[in-house]
Amino acid sequence: MSTNASAGGSAAQHQGQYILAIDQGTTSSRAMVYNTKLEAKGRGQQEFPQHFPANGHVEHEPMDIWQTTILACRQAIKDAGVDVSKLAVLGITNQRETTIVWDKATGQPIHRAIVWQDRRTADHCQELRDNDLEDWVQERTGLLLDPYFSATKIAWVLDHVEGARQRAEAGELAFGTVDSFLLWHLSGGQVHATDATNASRTLLMNLHTRQWDPELCATFCVPTAMLPEICDNASSFAMVDRTLFQAETEITFAGQTSEKNESADLPVGALIGDQQGALVGQACIEPGQIKSTYGTGCFALVNTGEQPVMSDHRLLSTLGYQLNGEATYALEGSIFMAGAIVQWLRDKLGIIDTAAETESLAEGIGAEQSEILIPAFTGLGAPYWQPNARAAIFGMTRDTGKKQLAAAALRSVALQSRDLFKAMVADGQTIDTIKVDGGMTDNAWFMQALADITGYTVVRADTAEISVRGAAFLAGLEVNIFRSLTDLPPLCKSAGTFSPKTNKQERQALHQRWLAAIEKVR
Repeated sequence: MSTNASAGGSAAQHQGQYILAIDQGTTSSRAMVYNTKLEAKGRGQQEFPQHFPANGHVEHEPMDIWQTTILACRQAIKDAGVDVSKLAVLGITNQRETTIVWDKATGQPIHRAIVWQDRRTADHCQELRDNDLEDWVQERTGLLLDPYFSATKIAWVLDHVEGARQRAEAGELAFGTVDSFLLWHLSGGQVHATDATNASRTLLMNLHTRQWDPELCATFCVPTAMLPEICDNASSFAMVDRTLFQAETEITFAGQTSEKNESADLPVGALIGDQQGALVGQACIEPGQIKSTYGTGCFALVNTGEQPVMSDHRLLSTLGYQLNGEATYALEGSIFMAGAIVQWLRDKLGIIDTAAETESLAEGIGAEQSEILIPAFTGLGAPYWQPNARAAIFGMTRDTGKKQLAAAALRSVALQSRDLFKAMVADGQTIDTIKVDGGMTDNAWFMQALADITGYTVVRADTAEISVRGAAFLAGLEVNIFRSLTDLPPLCKSAGTFSPKTNKQERQALHQRWLAAIEKVR
């Protein structure tokens, strides 16, 4: 789509001077307050528990998601030192694919949220592959058959909660990814909607029509009555009572029977999946521009323009963003474990107290180290898509200690990234520079390792909070704070460039050892 496109400003511009943006993530809920120059003025963050009820199962309590989101907003507003009356608009970005099913009458979930990392439906996906459905599904959705996506998670809930399938078919239950779930409760149960980027991650949206596909819904046994309305990323989604963000207001769930609050006057102007939010937040608005985000997982997206590119190398074709009904597509590679590997070093092995310690530990450990860590803790993502693979460490010696493990952990993220970029090139993309963001990019040792292992110049964003910046910009676009996508690049700065210091032979030697280890866990 043209970079001159705007959202149309369908919501009336509010006199407020600030944008509130939510970034609901996998391990915490965050919020930011921005001024009209997209400068961060306030931050809030609230962590919440992870639940692992069985091998390969990852769950969240939806009430934790909801409450921590509101608390993070209150914290950000207080940190910014502004009154809620000064807010012009609210934008939301969120962990994608995570699946919540709730009662439309009460707003209460019927099961914990099943997180994108969850692998419980691997057998279901394999059954569909055995029935030769993967090519058909990929052609319609751009995605592969993997438990990562929402459709088989929805079916699992309906088949494992007593009476759920009958209630869903009767129109009593709602499905939503986290954006839709938050919007429902922010609107007091009045609005059941999602955006096209989050919808594109469910295996239920036709990537070409950008609408729910009845044949896909039938294939995955998901009643269409459960599904939210699909909207543009910048849209007049709902109106919110801004007093919800005042400390003295009780945080409650909302039911569909809630009375409409006529005093609600804060517009929700944007919804976008977190990785697409980062694509926008990095100003990757021209075909060929690429960003790679290093958070809990790693997600690399390259803007492919007005037409979807179907991958021949196990990457995903997905929606980059949609404005005024016009789509911009992206090609994506997804890695399940990035920052989560460092979290494992801290929480399970206990060899570090903070993630930042890995930088000094890894210093001096050269690429010739014998240790290779394959971080398949929840299977392997792109380009392998092996849900049953499990993590392993190869090449340990008597000298192996926490320094070597820290270096191997960080290098494993860079090596996985090389696999993604190699697949993108094989799918016809040209890569020169990688724009990077996310918590791991604070680690300069990792940044240099990423450049050395991939062979590309790496440009670090000026903030780790890129996804939420993208959501804030789109929300501002909806209320005419910004005019068009061309306003975005001047607002996006860099904080350092890392160029490769190794030669091609050294990179290839390390990568060959990595590929040999990958084959052992596959």
